[in-house]
Amino acid sequence: QVQLAESGGGLVQPGGSLRLSCTASGTTDPVTNMGWYRQSPGHERGRVAFITKGGNTWYSDAVQGRFTISIDNAKNTVYLQMNDLRPTDSAVYSCKAVYNLGEYWGQGTQVTVSS
Repeated sequence: QVQLAESGGGLVQPGGSLRLSCTASGTTDPVTNMGWYRQSPGHERGRVAFITKGGNTWYSDAVQGRFTISIDNAKNTVYLQMNDLRPTDSAVYSCKAVYNLGEYWGQGTQVTVSS
């Protein structure tokens, strides 16, 4: 059973930075891609960024230029560096890992951007 453990969320002031981490365990299968999604109250969950095991990346327009996703294949960990955070970035951020045999989600970590 694949498990994803997220960390790095918290409270930060506008303009600040946070780095989220998500580590996968429970399988020796290579990951196809990993990504981050977010959901705020009253909104549907939306994709923020994803990265393939080969390092190709995609970002939503809302975070392009401010967030950076990276992957450490040896550690089965994906990171999301978030800079210049805005109140509109406040949400529960969840990690997803896609394997040949299926996809798995983490439980989410809260990010709150407020002064």
